[in-house]
Formats: sequence, structure tokens, C-alpha cells
Amino acid sequence: MRIAVLSRNFVATGGGAERYAIAIVEQLAARNEVHVYAQNIDHAFPGVTYHRLPARLQRPRWVNQLLFAWCSWRATRHGFDIVHSHENVWHGNVQTVHVLPVKYSLLAGRQGIRRTLQWLRICTSPRLLTYMWLEYKRFACVPGRRIVVTSSALGEAMQQAYPQTTQQFQLPDASHAISAMAVITPGVDVVEGTDDRKPAQRSARSRLGLPSEGTCLLFVGNDFRKKGLPALIGALAQLTKTAPDIFLAVVGNPAQRGAMQVFAEELGVGQRVYFLGSLAKMEWAYSAADCLVHPTLQDAYAMVVLEAMAHAVPVVVSAARYCGIAADLQDGQEAMLLEHPRDAGQIARAVDTVLTQPAVQARLVSGGLAFAQRHSWEESGMAHQKLFEEVLACR
Repeated sequence: MRIAVLSRNFVATGGGAERYAIAIVEQLAARNEVHVYAQNIDHAFPGVTYHRLPARLQRPRWVNQLLFAWCSWRATRHGFDIVHSHENVWHGNVQTVHVLPVKYSLLAGRQGIRRTLQWLRICTSPRLLTYMWLEYKRFACVPGRRIVVTSSALGEAMQQAYPQTTQQFQLPDASHAISAMAVITPGVDVVEGTDDRKPAQRSARSRLGLPSEGTCLLFVGNDFRKKGLPALIGALAQLTKTAPDIFLAVVGNPAQRGAMQVFAEELGVGQRVYFLGSLAKMEWAYSAADCLVHPTLQDAYAMVVLEAMAHAVPVVVSAARYCGIAADLQDGQEAMLLEHPRDAGQIARAVDTVLTQPAVQARLVSGGLAFAQRHSWEESGMAHQKLFEEVLACR
């Protein structure tokens, strides 16, 4: 097949959505002709052709979104079997959704006057109107269009906001009916064993400028507040009372460092928080860590949790109502789940359990590795290949 992939930022340091798009492209390139259309590109892979689209207006973002939608439509409206979009655009045979729909975020759970006021806010905001219109067109009932969500929790939110995305349609050979929506979760390339991690840990910490000794907590996220960093810093302040050698490595957007550094200093742990910025080689961060802590307040899936598990790192993560992957995890078996991720005390207690109880740590590592082994990028790539073939058959 000749496939066009749409992703504004085709860079590995962009976040989970970008890394998902890159991984699927690499899987598809082995058996298809793949073309990537993006505004920012920092990737090279055999068999993939890259097309840079104009980015004349980075701000405001909603104007840039419209610009990308228009330019990508013009570039891909002819000559492709499949147009696969990871962006909020009105065109494309396959639409992969990585975040909660804007409609769901704005209107879910609102009734009566609260819902009316929210609609008034939407109708008087060019930004919100643009996003809502693009979503409406993106998830319209178009014959053969498929919607991919990255977690079952995200699928439930999609169904509530756009019920038409769960419609059934018959394949041309009448063999069976399929749903317009499919769940294809992220994966990993390699799952490590449980061999001694100390040599790799020392090497990784040296590369990243982290202390060679002590207990390293790892946080990964570009939106520090939404991913729960303030509560984690609060937990770190509590943990220092019983673990004097503990420190925190923060991976993510360096633009948000200032406020978090000030907050850490106010709590007396400024010297224990290491801001590493965005990393092209995330495996260094996982190798350096003793525990990943992800007290996110909103995550459609949270690839960082799966990746940490694949590196034999025990995980503390928010419960399912905050984080998509948690819906598939057993508390105390594959991860420690946080019912109240804003509660620094609960985070501190969960981390302390992981670090001080070897049996719990061993169980989490073993369960996490087994979970990661069931989620490979090869499997996700094959699921996309099958889905694309179904779309093509319907056309």
C-alpha cells in the first residue's frame, strides 16, 4: 500500500503520541510505501519518505492546526491508498486518537445551566470553535473511515462524545461486521531480563549527570502539572526523612523547569531534583531509575509506564480514572496504583513500600515484565496493517 502519515511533530522527544506515530511508521515501512507529512521532522528510517509542511504560524496553536490540516489535505488528497492521521484534521481514512476529545473535556458531566454556559463559552471562542469543528469533521460518519484509540478508557470517552464512532459496518465479502473504532495500544521493542541492573545503572547515571549512588525516582512528562510533578516533589520531601540518599530525575519540557525548581527549593529538596530536559535516548533514564513514579492527572494511556516495565523498573502510577494503562493493571501485581494522585502522602507511602519491601518490588518487576511482553510494537504494527487492508477492501 501507499500510505501517507500525518503528524505535525515527527520527533521522538515530542511525547507519547509522537513516539507512537514513529513506531508504527517503522513497523509499516517494511511492507508498504510510507510517506510522512509533518512540520517538524527529526527522524530517518529506511524506506520512509519525508515531506516538510509549512509552519508559518506556530502561535496561536489553533491557527497552526488549521494550516496543517489544509496543507496536509492538499498534499495527500490524491495518490494514496491510506491517509493515516495522528492529528485533528478533517480528512484521512484512519484517525488515531491520542488524547481525550475536546468535546468530552469541555462537556462531559455538565448538565443544565452549567452545560449551557459551557456552550456559550465555546461559541464565543474562535479557538474552541475551531477545535470542535475539526473534531466534528474528523469523527463524521464517512464510509470506510476507521478510528483508532490507544486505550479502552479513551475508547469509552470517544463513545460518549461521538457515539457514531462505534457504528458497525459490513466487509464487502460479507464475512463479518467490524466496528468503526479499534483499540490498538502502544508497545515496546525490547523487554529486558531481570539480570543485575547495577552496571547499566551506573553507566546511565554517569551519562545523565546523576549521583552514582542513592535511590533514583524517575518522572517523565512534558506537562509537569498535568502529569503530577508538584505532588511528587511533595512526596520526595516526605521520603527524605527515612531515605536520606533519595533523589528525583525529571525528564520533559525544560521550559517548565523554573516554577518547579522554585517549588522544590521551598520544600527543601531543591538539591535533590535533577531536571534532564527532553531525552532522545529514554533507555538511559529507565536504566538509571530505581522506580518510575507517574502521578498523572490525565493520560489516555501513558507509554512511559509500559516502557519502564520493559526495563524492569517498578512503577507507581495513577489509577484508571486518571490513566488509561491502569485499567489493564492489577494493583500490587504489575504496579502500585494511586487512587488520589494529588495526595503527596499517598505517593510517599506507595514509593516507600516499593523501595523497602523486596518481595513487593520483585513482584512488581516480574509482573511488569510479563505485561510488557504482551505488548510489542510488532503486534501493534500488524494490527494497523490488518486495519488498513480492511479500509482498502471497503473502498
